[in-house]
Parts: sequence; structure tokens; C-alpha cells
Amino acid sequence: MVAKGFHEPVEKPKRFYKAVNVEAEGAGFAVKLDGRTVRTPKGGKLVLPTAALAELVAGEWRAQTDVIEVATMHATRLANTALEALPAAREATAQSVAQYAGADLICYFAEEPRALAERQAEHWEPVLTRAEAEIACAFVRASGIVHREQPAETLERIRGLARELDDFRLAGLAFGAALFGSAILAIGVLRGWLHGEQAMELSRLDEAYQEEKWGVDAEAAERATRLMEEARLLERWFRALDAD
Repeated sequence: MVAKGFHEPVEKPKRFYKAVNVEAEGAGFAVKLDGRTVRTPKGGKLVLPTAALAELVAGEWRAQTDVIEVATMHATRLANTALEALPAAREATAQSVAQYAGADLICYFAEEPRALAERQAEHWEPVLTRAEAEIACAFVRASGIVHREQPAETLERIRGLARELDDFRLAGLAFGAALFGSAILAIGVLRGWLHGEQAMELSRLDEAYQEEKWGVDAEAAERATRLMEEARLLERWFRALDAD
């Protein structure tokens, strides 16, 4: 009998294939393991819109060793989301991006300490200004943590921008907004005027400042490394979608 509250460790699936290839299939490109197309969790075929995106996903399958570390396969998980979840949840996903814009991290500047506030203004204000110019909307800046409403027109513009995207780009945008706590930074990576690393560094200005003052513990460093890997992956995801 298993004691209440005790969970046996979940056994990770062993690598069961040797070769990983990308082949044209239908209107897209399939990731194949030993000649068989990878299946999504719901049984569909893992077929991507560009060869570059399929290669990005295939690279994760090639990187697996004795066991399959699903938690490290961010591109594969994003692809599954785009193929299986997005078609029926486009409106809700676009709304979630707009919600991040409604309380966007880089719209909230510190009141104290002054050095942090100045650093945020130096690095965030150019991004906000560019976003306003490119997206044709206005963002309210706030000091402190008290919520400030963004203009309804701005949120509708962000929602509409998200709706216009295909399922793969929308999946990436929603992933990025959650990753950075900022729809603006995610849009910057989508449109190519921010690298993934830059967006992550901008989202962590407060944490980086605190680390400079008090040092970094091992757990925080591990988390920061993991998040940076996800940010780099997001940039590769968008660029692979733009590839011919």
C-alpha cells in the first residue's frame, strides 16, 4: 500500500529510436524517428510549417540520451500546443496576451532605490517607445506596484495583433508573454527587434539589481539559467517560422 500523500517517482521513457530525420509531408515537414512520424499527445502527426522549425524540434529529439527528458523539449511542447490546443483556443490565447499587456512588467518602474529606477528608465523606455511606434498604441507608465489601467484601445490593439497570427506564432507569443511577464517584450522577440537574451535580461532588471547587492544563491542561478534557455529557444522558434 502506498502511504497517503506519497508519490512514487514517475519513470521517464527510455529513448526507443536511433535516427531522427525531417522529411516533407503534405504541406509541411514531419519529424521522423526511425522513419515514423512523431505523434502528438492526442495522436496527430508532428508536422511543422517550415523545414527550419521541424529541424529545431528534431534537434531536441536527437539531443535525448538514455531517457527522454520531456521537460527540456520546449520546441516540441510548443509545437504540440500549436497543433492541438490553439485551434480551439485562439480567442482565449489572444486574450491572455492582452492581459499581460494590461499589467506589463516594463510599464511598472521602481520608486526606490533610485539606481534601479534609473536603470529601468534607461533600458525599458526605449522599448516602450518603439513598441508604441510599431504597434500604434500608447502605454501608461506607472511608479510602484499599484495597478494602473492601460487604455482600452491599447489592449484591443494587442488582442487584435495576437489574433492575426497563425497558430505557431500565437503559441510562441503567449509563451513569451508568460515567460517575461510582458507582452511587449514577447512582441519585440516576435518582430525581431529584441533577441531572446535581451528580452530576458530586460525582464530581470530588478532581480539582477538585487543579485548585485546581495549575491546569487544556487537555486536562483539555476532558475535564471533555465529561463534564459527558454528565451533563446523562443527566438529560434520565431526565426525558424520566418525561414523559407
